[in-house]
Parts: sequence; structure tokens; C-alpha cells
Amino acid sequence: MAETIRRVVTGHDNNGAAIIAMDGEAQNVCVRAANGLTSTLLWAEDSTPSDNTGDIDKADRKTGVAPPDGGSVFRIVQFVPDDHSVSNEEMKRELGLDPFDSMPVRHPGMHRTHSVDYGIVLSGEIDMLVDEDEVHLTAGDVVIQRGTNHAWANRGTEPCRIAFVLIDAKPL
Repeated sequence: MAETIRRVVTGHDNNGAAIIAMDGEAQNVCVRAANGLTSTLLWAEDSTPSDNTGDIDKADRKTGVAPPDGGSVFRIVQFVPDDHSVSNEEMKRELGLDPFDSMPVRHPGMHRTHSVDYGIVLSGEIDMLVDEDEVHLTAGDVVIQRGTNHAWANRGTEPCRIAFVLIDAKPL
């Protein structure tokens, strides 16, 4: 089970003064049955530029892995060590992606989204696989993933936590 995440969201009162609008445990936690991955949605925007008015909790929604068209998502994902019995189709179904697209498969989690993804490894270590290459990442490393076919492989024995911001991008 992933650690809980405290989420603090600022806002404005009726006079326009800055306030702490929300402070508590992030509630939108999804555990993927196929591989034990835990994804905590912290915030989502439906468009850019964002609308900072109102007091709606924009993490109170269902999302797949990709951001909304024209929008963005901010989440923290915990990857448990790999389970090699998981199929690519099963993983893609759970991620809200087309399970029968024609992308080559190096790893069951191989997928592509129309987004630019900023990833910051918070703890642990993980390998990012792309079609013909891979890179080993550890805590403090940063990835800018630009709409490429990719997967995350935790070949270690401890969970790895990564903070991701995904921003919608033009399809390649």
C-alpha cells in the first residue's frame, strides 16, 4: 500500500485574500489491479490557461493516464517491483488506453499518450524503457517524456515513487 499524500491547495476568499482552501490527505487514489501500481491524482485542469476562480476540488474526478484534451494532470505514482505475469492488453485497459493499438511491446506497461510529461523521481529507482533504449533513474532524477512509446520497469525490490505533470500535446 502506498503512503498517503498530504495535499495543500490555495485559493482566495471573498475579498481576494489568499487562503489555504484545502489541506488534507489526497483522496483520489487508484490501485491498478493488473500490477499493483498506485496512482494518486492531485489536480487536473481541463484547459490552459487554467481558471483559478472558484473552490472546486479539481482532483475529484475519474481520469485515465492521459490528461484531458487541452488540459493537464498532476499525480504521484508508486511503482511496485515488476510482476512479469501481466499482459500488455490488461495494462492498457486499466490505463484507459486502446489495448489493441499496433505499438511494439517491450514491456507489459508500454504505452504512448499525446502529452509532454514531466517526471521527478521522489524515491526508489526505476528503468524507463523506450522502443530501442532504456535509462536507469534514481531519486532526484528528472524525465521529460515527449509523447514517446515508453514503459516503467521497477526491477528492484523496493517501490519507486514518481511525481508526474502531464500536459496535453499535439499528436505526432
